[in-house]
Parts: sequence; C-alpha cells; structure tokens
Amino acid sequence: MKKDDTLDAAGLLCPLPVLKIRKRLGTLAPGQVLEVVTDDPAALIDVPHFCAEQGHVVLHSQDDGFPRQLWWIEKG
Repeated sequence: MKKDDTLDAAGLLCPLPVLKIRKRLGTLAPGQVLEVVTDDPAALIDVPHFCAEQGHVVLHSQDDGFPRQLWWIEKG
C-alpha cells in the first residue's frame, strides 16, 4: 500500500490525535493516504468515528503491541 504522508501522533492524548489527523488530511488531495501512529487508547474509538463522520476511509489499522496503533487513512 502506498502512503502519501505520515503523522506520528504517539504521546498525544484525546482529542489531539484526531485534531492533528484533521489538519494533516487537509493538506492532502482526495484519495491520498495518510499513515498515522497513535498510542492513546481513546484513538481506537476516536479515529474510526472521525473518519466515518468526515467521509474518510480507514484502509488498515493494527495494534503493533507497544501499545501503539498504526492507521492508514484515505482522504475522502
């Protein structure tokens, strides 16, 4: 999967990861993919909800066990 940009939001607590994602997606064109790293447990709920509400698509998510999460988000 090709990514167009990366955002490291590890160490940030709710609502900062979603606010940073929103800002970074604003710089991308529709269809481009943003890779995001988070470690806030609330991101497991917040990121998919944000994407659904804003018309973006979570292409892939995984918990890499650190306890970090990796997200691939396609801008809608």
